[in-house]
Amino acid sequence: MVRGKTVIERIENTTSRQVTFSKRKSGLFKKARELGVLCDAQVAVVLFSNTGRLYDYSNCNSGMKSIIERYQHVKEGQQFMSASAEAKLWKVEANRLRQQLHNLQEDHRQLLGQNLPGLGLEGLKDLENQLETSIHNIRLTKDQLMIDEIEELNKKESLVHQENTELYKKLNIIRRQNLDLQNKLNGQVEVNETITSSSSQYNIAARADPVCLQVSHPHHAERDEQPESPTLCL
Repeated sequence: MVRGKTVIERIENTTSRQVTFSKRKSGLFKKARELGVLCDAQVAVVLFSNTGRLYDYSNCNSGMKSIIERYQHVKEGQQFMSASAEAKLWKVEANRLRQQLHNLQEDHRQLLGQNLPGLGLEGLKDLENQLETSIHNIRLTKDQLMIDEIEELNKKESLVHQENTELYKKLNIIRRQNLDLQNKLNGQVEVNETITSSSSQYNIAARADPVCLQVSHPHHAERDEQPESPTLCL
């Protein structure tokens, strides 16, 4: 079950407020104790309830008083530090950083093979071991990068192969459709040629054998001569 978000505001109910105070106080002291153990720090917590009751916690062996005195001493020192003392403090810090930079530059030159005579035998051995470790780590990183690139190329090759397969299937479908369409067109042409050939043969036969129609007159018994019957040829 998901708990709702607690609204941070004053609890009006006195009983609920007292219970919450007790629970939160225990949690606060627990966190202070864990902070002191984990970070090796001196921790002090001072707490007054709404009734004026004092609750405190300190992980210092000499008690809360020594931590409060230390706090007051540091606070007063920060407040009354003179300008010259502050400048001296920053000067010391600058010298420390300058020396640290010099040491880093010296180490860098030695890694490049410079200023080696001043190291001595042990220093040279340490530098050699350091370089071998660095080269080993560099090669491991390079090999891992190459393996990753090869795997990526293999994935791309697989995708391209799948795409080529799909395109080949589509091409075969288009070829079959074109072949079917060509067969249909060839069949239609043959039918048209057959119809045209039959019509031509009929026209040729009609022209070769004309049809002749003859009109005959009725016989006249009383007349000796019979008139010629007209003939119509098609």
